[in-house]
Amino acid sequence: MRHLMQAIAALAVASGVSAAAAQAQHYPNRPIRVIVGFAAGSGPDILARAVSAQLGVDLGQSFFVENRTGANGTIGAKAVVDAAPDGHTLLYSSSAITTTPYIYKNISFDVLRDLAPIATVGILDGYLMLVNPSLPVHTVAEFIAHAKKNRVLYGSPGVGNLLHLTAELFNVKAGISMEHVPYKGASEVVTALLQGSIQVMFVTAPSSLPLVKEGKLRAIGHTGTKPFPELPELPLVSAALPGFSTAGSWGMFFAPAKASPAIVDKLNAAVQHALKAPAVADVVQRAGYEPDGRSAAQTAEFFRQEVVAAGEAVRAAGIQPN
Repeated sequence: MRHLMQAIAALAVASGVSAAAAQAQHYPNRPIRVIVGFAAGSGPDILARAVSAQLGVDLGQSFFVENRTGANGTIGAKAVVDAAPDGHTLLYSSSAITTTPYIYKNISFDVLRDLAPIATVGILDGYLMLVNPSLPVHTVAEFIAHAKKNRVLYGSPGVGNLLHLTAELFNVKAGISMEHVPYKGASEVVTALLQGSIQVMFVTAPSSLPLVKEGKLRAIGHTGTKPFPELPELPLVSAALPGFSTAGSWGMFFAPAKASPAIVDKLNAAVQHALKAPAVADVVQRAGYEPDGRSAAQTAEFFRQEVVAAGEAVRAAGIQPN
């Protein structure tokens, strides 16, 4: 009897594996919704749309990008957590999602437990530090001197996102006290900077680089460890503030946690293939991102490490959960 039960159990496992493989083979069988928790025209939105368009071509189904903004991307993430885990509702998020466990007291889901990382689109080495051109500063050193004598407002897409953290860590390192003005999305922060409602912001490149090149915003530094490819003459912030650098951001696709591993692996392979398409590669590289080739399992471990690191950054910046 024991041997019979073992045989039945083995058959059940094999049947489950076969069913999952068959499901992945026929996936996707209808249009896929990609939810982006940030505003249209933001850095994450631009990358999500570029990759999703190519995925639609490669997989033979339409990929529709839907923006669900608010609460540092958590509203969009919650919609995916609650969706059927069949791979037809996906999340595209920036690394801002890693801070949510430490910022929101009453968040109703766990980013590590309830989401399945699929693939990282690219890794960004740092952010651009931008000021309104009317501000009488052209370097980071001049900015710090100005901020020590004058009231300075900075904007970010909400409390606890990585751009907020970067500014607060800059405050600590530079010995200044810039005041935070939170907005709903990065595009709103850029608009506020253009209008002069705030004086400075840290931002990923896609939503702001054209404005810098047109002279409507002034870039005074890059927070990464190496020059920004599209602005090679832009000094590193660390040149004026030794020891200051940020890991920057990344973009990642997620599925609901109970999605079939076979579907997650298929999507991982599809994203890696999409990133090699010239049109997608151009968007990713112009934005300053380096394409990433991790497997789904490696992506999951990378995400876990990033969530842990985000907790350390939140504590270092002294930001309290709300």
